[in-house]
Amino acid sequence: MRTINLLGISGSPRLASTDYVVKDALNYASQKHAAQTEYTALHKRTIGFCKHCDFCVKKRGGCIQKDGMGEIYEKFSLADAVLIGTPVYQGTLSGQVKTMLDRFRALVSKDPAALRNKAGAAAAVGGDRIGGQELAIRSILDFYVISEMIPVGGGSFGANLGGTFWSRDKGAEGVSADADGIKSQEWSLFNFSWSVGKHDANPANTGTLGLGESVK
Repeated sequence: MRTINLLGISGSPRLASTDYVVKDALNYASQKHAAQTEYTALHKRTIGFCKHCDFCVKKRGGCIQKDGMGEIYEKFSLADAVLIGTPVYQGTLSGQVKTMLDRFRALVSKDPAALRNKAGAAAAVGGDRIGGQELAIRSILDFYVISEMIPVGGGSFGANLGGTFWSRDKGAEGVSADADGIKSQEWSLFNFSWSVGKHDANPANTGTLGLGESVK
């Protein structure tokens, strides 16, 4: 089976809990699923809002704005699978992630198949246990659907939409202690592995079949 190229993006303006979650996911995917991983962050990255100027649609030459999105476009294009992590702000994804996603209109205007059939998963970190994590994840999964990607969640038992984390407002220390959040992300990473052809689609082959069982 071919090696998965997995890109992880931390969509937080800080290097704290979301940053930890994305890096931990990449490390797990590398160790457990032999993925080739790459990490990037929106922290201190300059990305302008989409201006809806329609330059990308009319010229089919990419975005008129030349900023930090250029590198993101390149990394996305090279990846087989993408994990976007976001902190939960006001019950949904961060402004940094939303701005990045809006700018992909330019990439698919230039090449409508640029993201087609890439796998995509999401993780969200909230200071409260029920603080909007699934709403934030749904916004990212909607982007994958619109972009003709393959949205990947954790399955029917234990994870559902993706990695949902509770930081207790303690940053990396908080999410590293969230066993349920970590397990929800590991289920999603397992599903990545077979969605792009790394494993047989039957979780029983890796000892992960059954409600609530660990995927380690």
